[in-house]
Amino acid sequence: MFKIKNFSIVPKFFILLLDLGATLLALFIAILIQFNVTFKLVNWNNVVNAMVLITLINSLVFIVTKSYTGIVRYTGVQDALRILLAIASSSFLILVINTLALGYGSILSLTTLIIILYTIFSFLFLISYRVLVRYLFAYAKNYKMKKKTVVIFGAADTGVATQRVLENDSQANIQVLAFIDDDKKKGSKNLNGAPIITFNAFKELIAIQPVDELIIASYTIPTKRKNEIVDFCLDHDIKVLSVPPYAKWAEGKFNSRQLQSIKIEDLLERDPILINNNQIKAQVKGKRILVTGAAGSIGSEIVRQLIPFGPELIILCDQAETPLHALELELIERETRVNCLNYLADVTNKSRMSNLFEEFKPHYVYHAAAYKHVPMMELCPTEAVRNNLIGVKVIADLAIQHGVERFVMISTDKAVNPTNVMGASKRMAEMYVQALSKESSMVTKFITTRFGNVLGSNGSVIIRFKDQIEKGGPVTVTHPNITRYFMTIPEACQLVLEAGSMGNGGEIFVFDMGQPVAISDLAKKMIRLYGLIPNIDINITYSGLRPGEKLYEELLNDAENTTQTYHDKILIAKVRDVSFELVKQSTFELEHILSTSNDEMQLVSKMKELVPEYISNNSIYEKLDATVIAMEK
Repeated sequence: MFKIKNFSIVPKFFILLLDLGATLLALFIAILIQFNVTFKLVNWNNVVNAMVLITLINSLVFIVTKSYTGIVRYTGVQDALRILLAIASSSFLILVINTLALGYGSILSLTTLIIILYTIFSFLFLISYRVLVRYLFAYAKNYKMKKKTVVIFGAADTGVATQRVLENDSQANIQVLAFIDDDKKKGSKNLNGAPIITFNAFKELIAIQPVDELIIASYTIPTKRKNEIVDFCLDHDIKVLSVPPYAKWAEGKFNSRQLQSIKIEDLLERDPILINNNQIKAQVKGKRILVTGAAGSIGSEIVRQLIPFGPELIILCDQAETPLHALELELIERETRVNCLNYLADVTNKSRMSNLFEEFKPHYVYHAAAYKHVPMMELCPTEAVRNNLIGVKVIADLAIQHGVERFVMISTDKAVNPTNVMGASKRMAEMYVQALSKESSMVTKFITTRFGNVLGSNGSVIIRFKDQIEKGGPVTVTHPNITRYFMTIPEACQLVLEAGSMGNGGEIFVFDMGQPVAISDLAKKMIRLYGLIPNIDINITYSGLRPGEKLYEELLNDAENTTQTYHDKILIAKVRDVSFELVKQSTFELEHILSTSNDEMQLVSKMKELVPEYISNNSIYEKLDATVIAMEK
């Protein structure tokens, strides 16, 4: 049987001959119409002269406009426009030459009506045979292939581009059934042969016509609406795909292989936030900025968001060599004009960090360096204290010593009523920088930002779930009722910059994290997004809470309250005051334990003295709480 893939592309010269033949046929029909299809009235000598003239003119025009160079089976809008330009140019030249010829008494039998009819028929013939060839190729290609039915959400430019991509896909037999759009003005209309319907009409459509895929081709659809659509599709075994961001299109185009299955991150995102870019730019432009933990998820995004504000220098400080090198390569590829300098160092190394401050004299510090994995820090409390508290102390003390204008510390919701070493170490760091800000002689403004989990960060539960699903399961959840707050990395970093710019010193800014997400529900939805059925294709198992882990996270201490700021997603937490002398003395004692005995029980016990709300959960350090309770009785 004939196979379309064995059919080679027709030479351009052959297409040129076909185009010339089509225009001559158009001329012949135009002349017949002029003379009411009466051959006896036609002056055939003049017709031959006109045909020769038109062949010469069209040969010249077609070669100049290259209207014959497109591959016929892939004819698109650009080819049609090129043909229209060629025919219009040809007709204009014919009209001019014919007018001049009439002035010299020569007759070509080309009246104005003939030229108008010729123009119309030429364009129709050139387009028609191309469309016919395209249709025949599509039919032959898809003759024995199973047809896939698709609906596109978004009846705008991106939706039209998606339809074009699908129709030109040589690897699939795809039929676009309809466009869905929430804009009621577009209802009952057609777009490139496909009806535009509402989502309610789509629900009725699937009852009579199976739909294989729904492609979201809209970048402005609210997250809540997106979740409604995805949930409905998953309930009806319809695969959901999304069009890649425009920035990832190559030369304004994309291909069907770039269509992505909808990701859980897309469904957890919230509406875009607005920040005061002008205020941030006014503060940051021309300044030297130090970002610690610069190679991490949060640190690297802070760097990316700082660059457009035009700082003089960004010092990228991190102890992780490979991620820091990867960030350097990324910034080189972006060809940023901002000078970004790698500085490989451990923030707890006072000598190394002192050299950094003396050499570069930063104006701003964004302190994102921290250990954050709860079970790991429960096993290694000495490292949690060393990095999360002593590291902050080193950088904060140097910031004061060198007159840094602003010090912004990245904290966590786990610092509220901590049940683990990691959260307690971050709470002590908060207390240290807060206490410093109370000193009247301080020039540096110390600002703390506190938020929950970020989507896609290193070690994120979402990344772990993806790996487990792709390996065939099981997906491991610690507890059926565990919940977490989630925020995207860019959103979190935007709020960090905004809070850092609005702070007057001493505040703990708390971000609006939205509604908590049940992790078991998250796991089930991720499995369904892979086209699988939870507990049938992929099992979900419950492993039990890990050491130090909570069922739910809090953003505010029970004894705290909040005050509003001008930004509706940023609140200021009011926390109990702790004297600088107490914090300083306790920190000194913790440093002494680290440098001498490394006694973990003694270390954690001292942490509990400084943070009395720190009550261990599912941890070996619960015995310390039991001792305190017994002593109180």
